[in-house]
Amino acid sequence: MNFSVISPTTHSELISAIQKNRQFRFGAGYTDLIPELNKNSEATDVIINLSNLNDKIFTSITREKRFLRIGAMVTADQISENFFILKNFPVLHQAANTLASQQIRHVATIGGNICTASPSGDLACALVALKSEAEIINVNNKHIKIPINEFFKGPKQSVLKKQEILRSVIIPLNEKNYKQHSGFIKVGTRRSMECSVVSLAYHIQYDKNGLIQKSGVAIGAVAPTIKKTAKAEEFLINKNIFSFSDMHKEEFAQLILSYSSPISDVRASAWYRKEVLYNISKGVFRL
Repeated sequence: MNFSVISPTTHSELISAIQKNRQFRFGAGYTDLIPELNKNSEATDVIINLSNLNDKIFTSITREKRFLRIGAMVTADQISENFFILKNFPVLHQAANTLASQQIRHVATIGGNICTASPSGDLACALVALKSEAEIINVNNKHIKIPINEFFKGPKQSVLKKQEILRSVIIPLNEKNYKQHSGFIKVGTRRSMECSVVSLAYHIQYDKNGLIQKSGVAIGAVAPTIKKTAKAEEFLINKNIFSFSDMHKEEFAQLILSYSSPISDVRASAWYRKEVLYNISKGVFRL
């Protein structure tokens, strides 16, 4: 490997480092970057190391009036230990708590999980179900917010341009008068240290009568990108969460399947992925 490392500590130093360098990569937890550099480091002249960055928006979890902001440098471990996330967004807590091993969760960042743009990104899948927004900044200090599901363009491909960086993720807070049914289902070939073979994230809000008022459902590892299942979400509205019939469960599962286009690889066949996705989708409403 033949590259230099720059470690900005302030926001202005970060912007300057981006402006002055062309062939660079960002490094945060390095859980994905190091294996990639081992395969091919020739296209990278500079690593902009973010681990020493002292910028609260990048590094903290902040509750604001209408949303929760999670900085791109926040680790999976910090998410899994945050009580507000545990109480209000179980889908994200569970995704963080099942990500790889404890050692990796201690360094792996939410920004890295998103920007890798893997179809099997656990945190990214949960964030799509939560209808989050990605906050992107560029070297001109222009701020752009886009729905997180629009961030992914293909396997390992995102909307980020060369002189842009993901600064934070913005999650809308739950409606105060609604209860929630929220979770993350991950199926892999092993219990830990494994990418998802199939994943399903759901975050459903319902009123005092059990009628579903808001829903977010996303699937991972079964298409070129993480998918927001809009038709399945719409199908749930005004259904009673406590009297979800077998027919409704099957229709819901079929709608989710319509967004999948799995491939066969060394971890699982396309047929297996579809069967698993169908079964776990029906299981969402086993209350």
